[in-house]
Amino acid sequence: MTEPVVRIPDAKVALSTASVYPESTATAFEIAARLGYDGVEVMVWTDPVSQDIEALRRLSDYHQVPILAVHAPCLLITQRVWSTDPWVKLQRARAAAEKLGASTVVVHPPFRWQRGYARDFVRGIWRMAEETDVRFAVENMYPWRYRDREMLAYAPDWDVTKDDYRHFTVDLSHTSTARTDALAMVDRMGDRLAHIHLADGNGSAKDEHLVPGRGRQPCAEVLERLANRGFDGHVVIEVNTRRAMSAAEREADLAEALAFTRLHLASPTGVPRP
Repeated sequence: MTEPVVRIPDAKVALSTASVYPESTATAFEIAARLGYDGVEVMVWTDPVSQDIEALRRLSDYHQVPILAVHAPCLLITQRVWSTDPWVKLQRARAAAEKLGASTVVVHPPFRWQRGYARDFVRGIWRMAEETDVRFAVENMYPWRYRDREMLAYAPDWDVTKDDYRHFTVDLSHTSTARTDALAMVDRMGDRLAHIHLADGNGSAKDEHLVPGRGRQPCAEVLERLANRGFDGHVVIEVNTRRAMSAAEREADLAEALAFTRLHLASPTGVPRP
């Protein structure tokens, strides 16, 4: 009898620093090193360390954990981080990625009230991408819902596959909140899919970011499909651990997420082993 060969793609598995909130950016580096993550994605937000390139470099060097991606400050709570001008934010995110050796900047589409920024966003992202080797991976979002009402908060669209970008990030908690087919979105992104935010969800109007395997998103199927394609981007664990009752419980959740990801990235090729 022969057994199928298991192929593990070159994709690196990283921990988003957002996954340890309300703990600090520094704590994320400690946990990533202890659990054996391949690197971190830095969420630039209100934690001063997340905004400080030299502090991030020292953390990376001390823990021997590379910074694989920088998430630009696109959230409502980061509207004043690194300037109120969204293009300046992206320029600073690119500069940070270049200095820290990160290959990817994750960026959300604009809010609809950022009219000038939204109007030039697709062209502007292309211009910035042509000036650097850093990939600007634009992330899928979702409609905002309240009771039976739906508001389209992002422009040009929360479904970024409707526009022409060089690189995409797919976030599986966002596909859950949008109640859209994650596998179909991955297929639409095709070879331009460069980055994964791995989390789960149950279709709530809230952006849940559950540990993979605890919701109804096809997290395992997405990883297996990417493994079969030989995906070589980054898979980033971006989960919500705010309800953890202790540091040990938070770390157990992040260890479970890492184990789930590595398991489903190991894909049988169907080639017989001698």
